[in-house]
Amino acid sequence: MDGIVLTAGALYAIVLLRAGGTFAVGWLTGAGARRSRFAARISSAKFLRAERAIQRWGAPVVAVSFLTVGLQTAANFLAGSMRMPLSRYLPALFVGGAAWALIYATAGLGVLEVLGRLFAERTALGVSAVAVLLLAVCAAVVYRRRKAAPACGDTEPEGS
Repeated sequence: MDGIVLTAGALYAIVLLRAGGTFAVGWLTGAGARRSRFAARISSAKFLRAERAIQRWGAPVVAVSFLTVGLQTAANFLAGSMRMPLSRYLPALFVGGAAWALIYATAGLGVLEVLGRLFAERTALGVSAVAVLLLAVCAAVVYRRRKAAPACGDTEPEGS
């Protein structure tokens, strides 16, 4: 139990620094964009409406983003660049970061422990499991790329 508490505490500190830093970089980027040649583009009515919506309703998105893989950085950067008030951002960061740290400290350590035992007791099975996992990931990537790429006959313009 002490290992989980220590790990969760360390992960919580890491996620607060990482996500808070990403928010700060987003804030600085947004401030720079507002002073650049893009200032006219980002002061349009549509952009300002989107900015107000993110400032008001973005906190739940930030909190939930910690439960996803790959969305955290984008959500925190966007919250910063769209100037989400700290009074809305910080509670979302604290709640979402705590959930992330607890999930990774419990489930993550459990998976690592199982993998460690598997490799220590049955090395061939462990190597096989990792190989199957890598093949599955590669197959998924190839499948998605082929699905996203246009077919050979799809390059002709319509009406030809």
